[in-house]
Amino acid sequence: MNETIRLLRAHHSSRSYKADPISAEVLEAIIECARRAPTSTNSHEISLVVVRNADSRARIAEIAGGQPWIAQAPVFIAVIADLYKTGLGVEKAGARQVFQRSLEGVLAVVSDAGIAMATLMTAARALGLGVVPIGGIRRDPQAMIDLLELPANTFPVDGVVLGYVTEESSQKPRMAIESFRHEEKYHPQALRPAIDAYDLTLEKYWQKIGRADGLTWSANMAQHYSTFSRLIKSVAHNQGFTIEV
Repeated sequence: MNETIRLLRAHHSSRSYKADPISAEVLEAIIECARRAPTSTNSHEISLVVVRNADSRARIAEIAGGQPWIAQAPVFIAVIADLYKTGLGVEKAGARQVFQRSLEGVLAVVSDAGIAMATLMTAARALGLGVVPIGGIRRDPQAMIDLLELPANTFPVDGVVLGYVTEESSQKPRMAIESFRHEEKYHPQALRPAIDAYDLTLEKYWQKIGRADGLTWSANMAQHYSTFSRLIKSVAHNQGFTIEV
């Protein structure tokens, strides 16, 4: 099997890290891969904040809801939606940026953040590092904004932990391909059987690895998706992402 395909298919999050530093050469190679990733209309609307300071990483672990691997690993990279940068370009060209006030603007920059995250993780794994993506920084986005000193029209979308692994985690099973791949048109009738089967699969997986607190997929979705955060909306609004049009 092609090595890149093997690497992508073997993806899993690692949550146990050595304190060993990542060399400048390795870190630069990973970041350069992300810099080369595509962005909508060549906007360069993503920035990365590399956090190596131990106190800052400990603070991010706290912000993210108590995730110790953020403090444990030597590097955390925050992925920033950066329409401050694009605004400077718009201003230089004699116009006024309004893109951050549109749903299209939010969708575009968040999509590009996801591409950057995926690129960071793949590059890191290719160079022998473990990774775990962190969306928990959005639990308190204002705290992240303050910590990283982010200007207006920016937002901390997510981040990734990088480090050398002490103990590899098992790969979590995925839902059946029928729930993911749809031929020619969307096929909703395939979803309920796939969900039922996946709930059973996850129950067995949690039992196998000794996770008494593990939830089925349905229960996990109910826990997270039956409510929403007004905090994120208010912080994003204060940062300039008002979604007016």
